[in-house]
Amino acid sequence: MGQKVNPIKFRTGIFRGWRSRWYAEKGDYKKFLFDDIKLREALENKFKLAGVHSIDIERLPRAMTVRLTVSRPGIVIGRGGSGIEETKNFVLRILGVNPKGSQTPRIDVVVEEIKNPELSAKLVIGRIVSEFERRMPHRRVVTRTMERIMASGAKGVRIALAGRIDGAEIARKEKYKMGSVPTQSLRANIDYADAHALLKRGYVGVKVWIYVPTERAN
Repeated sequence: MGQKVNPIKFRTGIFRGWRSRWYAEKGDYKKFLFDDIKLREALENKFKLAGVHSIDIERLPRAMTVRLTVSRPGIVIGRGGSGIEETKNFVLRILGVNPKGSQTPRIDVVVEEIKNPELSAKLVIGRIVSEFERRMPHRRVVTRTMERIMASGAKGVRIALAGRIDGAEIARKEKYKMGSVPTQSLRANIDYADAHALLKRGYVGVKVWIYVPTERAN
């Protein structure tokens, strides 16, 4: 089960909190769900250079709070806080709401800095994909990444690659591991992310598991 179930989804509601928190009346659930998906994709693209770790969305009847956890908060906040107002207007545009309308909900944008980016699987995998696409040797990239993660205080890390690694004619899988990664233990705080790198000979899938030494995830 630990190899087939997303570790974050496996712990949501038990060990981890929900990334979207709101109540929907009949008929509104689908709209809210698709709005959240669209909003997260837009914000991740807009603040790609800020290193987005997570985006939490809370809804009230006449208000919405968007909480951004990033590695470089200055990019989001902007000079003198101008980026916060710009982000609020950006959120309203994505939701298709007129910023000057009478029914416009109140938007609050909260920006938080992630304490240790090396323990964020999403940020780590983004760097791995970037280095793969720059044609750096995959074993060197993976080994160096795992050493940085363990040096940052992680209890364990596991990285899996699948595809035409190094341009091989036949796709294969490679797994790398340091420390302990108990994927089936609900008490273990396992951060997980997956992505793919588009290389010259085809795609290479990347998966990262990090055993974070904290009692509860953010």
